Amino acid sequence: MTARTRSEVAIVIPIVNEETALPGVIANIAALDPAPAEVIVVDGGSTDKSVEIARTASFQVVEHDRKGRAVQINRGIEEVSAPLVCVLHADTELPTDALAIVEHTLAKPGRVLGGFTPLLTGTKTRWGTSFHNWAKTYYGPILLRPHLFVRGLRLLFGDHAMFFRRADFLRVDGCDPDMNIMEDVDLCLRLCRIGSVKLVPRIVRTSDRRIAEWGPLKANWIYLKCGMSWAFGRKKGLDKWYPDVR
Repeated sequence: MTARTRSEVAIVIPIVNEETALPGVIANIAALDPAPAEVIVVDGGSTDKSVEIARTASFQVVEHDRKGRAVQINRGIEEVSAPLVCVLHADTELPTDALAIVEHTLAKPGRVLGGFTPLLTGTKTRWGTSFHNWAKTYYGPILLRPHLFVRGLRLLFGDHAMFFRRADFLRVDGCDPDMNIMEDVDLCLRLCRIGSVKLVPRIVRTSDRRIAEWGPLKANWIYLKCGMSWAFGRKKGLDKWYPDVR
């Protein structure tokens, strides 16, 4: 069997109680070609078998003393040695050539951030919400930050499997550690200070578990409420509207 080539991309996975999702992530990463330079799992205090499962897959596991995607991502970046990073949620599946796409996208001068196009699926395919998520990548900054849209701002979320250069992430001081949700969109604003953001027209499959749990109307109301609160300056306390479904 021919050995896979290795990319210059590290994968960072923030988790809390993801023992159900992790076997799928492990299989997905094993199929990537080129392979990741390293895989770093940052655990925010799981009480299930998540840490054990990740270690069995030979991933580097960092047990962090604080829960929250922003602080967990920041902690993971501290451990990264590769020049490029893809932040992968445990419920998201990458295409097999994802890391080649990351390298190609970030090879463009002035491009500081990219993300894939998520398709929400699982119990069923959520075409409507998936389309809306694609659309708000563009209409969000047009409505809320039009001057930055012209400069290349696009609004990406964690489900997009966002990727960037480690050096650029550190240059803008990473994710806001006080944010428990919306840290991904806030990172888009931070990185847009130094370059453009790209939505790649390649699909990643993301679990519809929140919509399945909350229902489509409630889910989209929660997304809207959190998004608008952030847009008008609120950064803390948004997670009270965003209940855990794991």
